[in-house]
Amino acid sequence: MTPATPVSPASSVAPAAPSVHDLVRLRAERPEAVAEAAARRKRRPLLRTADSAADRETPATGRAATGTTGEAATGRAPLTARASLTAREAAAPHPGRLMIIAADHPARGALAVGDRALAMANRFELLQRLCLALSRPGVDGVLASADVLDDLLLLGALEDKVVMGSMNRGGLAGAAFELDDRFTGHRPEDLVRHGFDAGKLLLRIDHEDPGSLDTLHAAARTIDAMAAHRLPVFVEPFLCRRVDGRLRNDLGAAAVATSIAIASGLAGTSAYTWLKVPVTEDPDDMARVMETSTLPAVLLGGEVGDDLDGAYGKWREALRLPTVRGLVVGRSLLYPVDGDVAGAVDTAVSLL
Repeated sequence: MTPATPVSPASSVAPAAPSVHDLVRLRAERPEAVAEAAARRKRRPLLRTADSAADRETPATGRAATGTTGEAATGRAPLTARASLTAREAAAPHPGRLMIIAADHPARGALAVGDRALAMANRFELLQRLCLALSRPGVDGVLASADVLDDLLLLGALEDKVVMGSMNRGGLAGAAFELDDRFTGHRPEDLVRHGFDAGKLLLRIDHEDPGSLDTLHAAARTIDAMAAHRLPVFVEPFLCRRVDGRLRNDLGAAAVATSIAIASGLAGTSAYTWLKVPVTEDPDDMARVMETSTLPAVLLGGEVGDDLDGAYGKWREALRLPTVRGLVVGRSLLYPVDGDVAGAVDTAVSLL
């Protein structure tokens, strides 16, 4: 992947920046282009249903009005299992489900993927991988920090996609203040101004760290503010502790259930709250853990190491649970061990 290569997926709207080189020039010469791209972006509902998919078909052809960008954009055909989809199914291959690509890690200083300490540090390569992932059939949208979303807006990669802004990135990876996780990213009013579709916040709680209380309080007030704007907010809760100075998330059944209970009870209303939860250490525990709340939930990818097939199996089983409505996965799909981003994304979509 070279920086000169155009990365924008096919779209009915011409991108402000056809390539990453144009992106760099545009950022320097016309910063207002970001707001302009946000204002003209074609939006979509958070969840598509079978009915909304039918609405998107054109009378003349029965095809989706904003056709998917698969083989033409990437030079790679979809998986065989998806090749037989009808036009209506291709418009919404998993009605009521979400497949979101996560790329908010760099803003918290988390650049590692497996044993590659700076894998996500090359922004040009990250954008290449993101645009490829977003072009695959069945991918609904992206979760990222403002800088990444601004890049994707200018590249035209966010048309007819769900756009989630990452809100608290102040708990820098490895910092002494990691659990005093300040809201240094998108504010609710920023998401409204740009016409984005949802926000996400990270809620890590260590009973021995006073910084957790500040984050807990800030999270509650942010959920209130998002609800006031009628914007969904995806809360990613963990109970955690420090082991040899490093923060570790507890993925035991009791810890995950407790974190879900705490997150579900935050703020003055839960009407617009979603949960973003990990698969438990023992996947067999997920059914009873997810009974802790009636809130809709998506599964997060997390660190899967070299065993992506094992992760697919865990996600597949958890996706059968009634409150689980989709996947939000980042590094394991953007940086798969075999380097095949399209293949990894297509397989994840097929789980839905």
